[in-house]
Amino acid sequence: MKHITFILLAWMSISNQAGQTLYACKNATISLFSSAPIEDIKATTSTAASVYNVATGELAFSVAISSFKFDKELMQEHFNSDYMESDKYPRATFKGKINEKVDITKDGSTAVTVTGELTVHGVTQKRTIPGNVTVKNGMITMTSEFMVKCADHHIEIPRLVFHNIAETIKMNVSATYTLNK
Repeated sequence: MKHITFILLAWMSISNQAGQTLYACKNATISLFSSAPIEDIKATTSTAASVYNVATGELAFSVAISSFKFDKELMQEHFNSDYMESDKYPRATFKGKINEKVDITKDGSTAVTVTGELTVHGVTQKRTIPGNVTVKNGMITMTSEFMVKCADHHIEIPRLVFHNIAETIKMNVSATYTLNK
């Protein structure tokens, strides 16, 4: 975990200029949900790392695929070995920029869109993802709900189980940031 946080901070520092402030989250929660005719599939991780550059709006996320936990152990095993191939593609990442200006000096909530590159299963897609930034008592929280098509990232669903897994997966992200000192 420390290794990926260091990588995110190094990536963000390339564009970090004097006077710019970085916020970090080491325990972002990401959940996935697949609704299919035979069975719903859901998993969650609370080990994603994220960095937010307030001055530039740059935002980066990284999550270990194998950190997602399922209710059923067999689902988790198939997710990692058969679909996500987490040995070959161990991380999913997002690097982008918030399109709207967010005033972190005032409490409130701002609807935002973030444009960037989402990399899943070794395939990078340009995406614009909706979200929300909430500031309360100096704490910054970001949330988002968006869909990911398996085919967009070359995640193959065998015909034998296509009734068990949806072609599009709903993702929910929640991250609370602290000032990176």
